Amino acid sequence: MSLTSTPIPTPSPQSLAEDLARCARGEQKALKHLYQLTSAKLYAVILRILKDRELSEDCLQQAFVKIWQASSSYNSSKAAPMTWMNTIARNQALDHLRKLNREPQMETETLDLQIDQGSSQEQMATDRQNSQEVHRCLKTLNDNQRRCLELSYFDGMTHQSLSDQLEVPIGTVKTWIRRGLMRLKECMTA
Repeated sequence: MSLTSTPIPTPSPQSLAEDLARCARGEQKALKHLYQLTSAKLYAVILRILKDRELSEDCLQQAFVKIWQASSSYNSSKAAPMTWMNTIARNQALDHLRKLNREPQMETETLDLQIDQGSSQEQMATDRQNSQEVHRCLKTLNDNQRRCLELSYFDGMTHQSLSDQLEVPIGTVKTWIRRGLMRLKECMTA
């Protein structure tokens, strides 16, 4: 009995590109075929990042939802199909990892705030005032800048996730965030 595993064959780029085109037309059988051909490799990519089988399985499902939703934006002149899908899977895993890493920090910050409450009522008043100021200044931004900043900083979305959700290039998202931050800074220091 051999303990070595046989490598998973990589399907042809043409076959994958055809399946992505069929997904873009709404053919669910094409997504099933893509899943059968690529899920093992994409799962391995995700598992390497998350290091947890159950989380990786959930993340893989989310990655295939994104592949389905974004299939119409696949461009064979920019990337091979497997590279494109690997990027989606990797970004999904990294987004998931960021959310996992952020949650304990929020709990710790809440605990720290509770400890400090007795010692610094003045600091709490200052924090509340700063929070109100930030929200007031956010209202002065245009809709795109405000939405990107809120989703990025309050909801923890990555630039790539924002780009996918808003269906705009990532450079546009970065520009909206940068300009929004500059306007916030101007508003806060005025």
